[in-house]
Amino acid sequence: MTARGAVVVMAAGCSAGVTSTEEAAGPEQVQGTSTVAPPVSPAPSPSPTGPVGVLPIAGEVGKVDKGQLPPVISSISTTRKVVFLTIDDGWEQDPGFARQVRGKRVPITVFATRDAVEAKGPIDRSAENGRFLGAGGWPYFKELGVPVENHTLSHPNLRTLGYDGQKAEICGASTVIKRQVGVRPTLFRPPFGNYNTDTLRAAKACGIKAVLLWTASVQPGGKIAYQTPDKKLRPGDILLLHFRPNLSRDFRVLVNKIRRRGFELGNLEAYLAAAMR
Repeated sequence: MTARGAVVVMAAGCSAGVTSTEEAAGPEQVQGTSTVAPPVSPAPSPSPTGPVGVLPIAGEVGKVDKGQLPPVISSISTTRKVVFLTIDDGWEQDPGFARQVRGKRVPITVFATRDAVEAKGPIDRSAENGRFLGAGGWPYFKELGVPVENHTLSHPNLRTLGYDGQKAEICGASTVIKRQVGVRPTLFRPPFGNYNTDTLRAAKACGIKAVLLWTASVQPGGKIAYQTPDKKLRPGDILLLHFRPNLSRDFRVLVNKIRRRGFELGNLEAYLAAAMR
């Protein structure tokens, strides 16, 4: 296995194992423009087909050792200054976040939990513009135009379940996502980062090609909490976010921070394909 190609991270929670949290950066300032001439109706521009992100070049990506079971991967083996954004669950469905992702073609990969996506509840006053918990349901994720992968039906600690229970959670979620979004998942993220051999066996039976963990998590305010000793972004890092209140603001802060540090945002699926070829 290449260095950092498939680093296994055992975590007690979705953002557990954190060793350092940094300060959040200020929001980006965007200046508007004005016109003097009478307005002219331009021809409509074609809508983006979806986020793309940086693609790997030939020979860039280190290979993942593939055995009988899906590999467990927490970072991509590359020396290029590229990182990958992933976002879990689906509780808060912020329209501002969706506009950022679609309008700026920001590459993200969603790991959706059925019970979170389909949740119903009262208005959450801490969310942007007082959005409803779970407002929109699956259409929100389909309209994001990004890969929607598997994070189980109900977000259990899989190590407390036997093989059959784990298979029901993983296969059931893949079936729901295929029905609702149109594409069956090939990636899986275990809740809390907890898994065992039965998890990998069940994932394989459900058509999963790789199990994805992470090297850093993103906290409210766009702060990055590291799980690595050097406490900084490294090439190939996979970052974990959650659908939580104020996501559109926090996401804007995070993306600006990553770019100020000289990193690009990569297409995770393309890099994984290169690593597992």
